[in-house]
Amino acid sequence: METFEILTLAANTLNDKKAMELVAVKINDISDIADYFLICTATSNTHIKALADEVEEKLKEKNVTPHHIEGRSSDWLLLDYGTVVVHIFGRKSREFYSLDHMWQDGEQVDLSQILTSALEE
Repeated sequence: METFEILTLAANTLNDKKAMELVAVKINDISDIADYFLICTATSNTHIKALADEVEEKLKEKNVTPHHIEGRSSDWLLLDYGTVVVHIFGRKSREFYSLDHMWQDGEQVDLSQILTSALEE
């Protein structure tokens, strides 16, 4: 899968599973870490796990597996797909780490253009 397809599938999966404050930031012009960060907030640790499991499952169906996973038992779970890094936060960790602010020099992606459920409603 191409990078933008991974981003699109992950974003739609998170959106469908009721992730909150979903944001995508294109960072390839300012960092070598990845091309995109996909950031969202979950309502609980159970929700964090459910969101991560669903993203993993949907991408695995397309033969895309994460290179690395961090935080399985914390308030912040990271799924590293190389070019796309998915950050799933609990509320307190999202506020504390403030990745949205830290990566504000990146290009905000207009998710309304890629979220199919937003287009269908």
